[in-house]
Amino acid sequence: MAGEKVHLTGEKETLLLTLYGKALESRLPDSLLNDHFADEAVRNIDYDFSRLKVDDNLGVGLAIRAKTLDVRVQDFLARNLDAIVLHLGCGLDTRIFRVEPLPGVDWFDVDYPEVIELRRKLYPSRDHYHLVASSVTEPDWLAEVPRNRPAMVVAEGLTPYLPADEGPRLFARLVSHLASGELIFDAYSRFGLKLLRLNPSFKATGAKVYWNIEDPHDLELAVPKLRFVEDISAYKPEHAARMGWSAKLFIRLWIHIPALRKIGRLLRYRF
Repeated sequence: MAGEKVHLTGEKETLLLTLYGKALESRLPDSLLNDHFADEAVRNIDYDFSRLKVDDNLGVGLAIRAKTLDVRVQDFLARNLDAIVLHLGCGLDTRIFRVEPLPGVDWFDVDYPEVIELRRKLYPSRDHYHLVASSVTEPDWLAEVPRNRPAMVVAEGLTPYLPADEGPRLFARLVSHLASGELIFDAYSRFGLKLLRLNPSFKATGAKVYWNIEDPHDLELAVPKLRFVEDISAYKPEHAARMGWSAKLFIRLWIHIPALRKIGRLLRYRF
């Protein structure tokens, strides 16, 4: 096997899980993402992806989540031509290449230094594209971000790894620094975190998860500048058609049982 060697563990290793899932989905003839950058990155990384036990069902599920976020980002940028995008805990996701923002947009991908170093090796640079090598919970990196432009803040697969007290502090810093905008991220209930810990792919990384959100309005109390806008279900009936029988059964239950829909969902806020 040839390519870039990676030595990531715990929460950092989960970025390889999501990358591989999106690459697998992009190889399907009916792909939602058509994420050729992700597929190429997988082929250029020296890592045994088989240990993550990612199957097509998981790949399709990850692609559905990513596509839903992509659409919300594109919609915001269509309404705000001079916006900035903050992609928190970007990992090796290739959202900037899928969204293709116009030249007036400045895009910031933020993650640990070793992750950003790997991104530099795998993906091309482009104008108005900024790589920020820092933990998202460190406050200093925000100094690089303009304060006077509308901002789209997107966090995919980040919030469960944050300590329960650190997540609201991070969002409070963001909305205090930024003039206005939207925040969208995936959130899990307590039961959702329990299921995540049992997932074989997740268990293979040894990652730990902490922060659950039961009621989206609780975050408004913790961060008063946030206004809850939308609770987006992770799955719709048409998504089941692209999955195996066990996943199809789960999605049918998901759609009809409210408690299950809280397991994992996307939450959108304005500030």
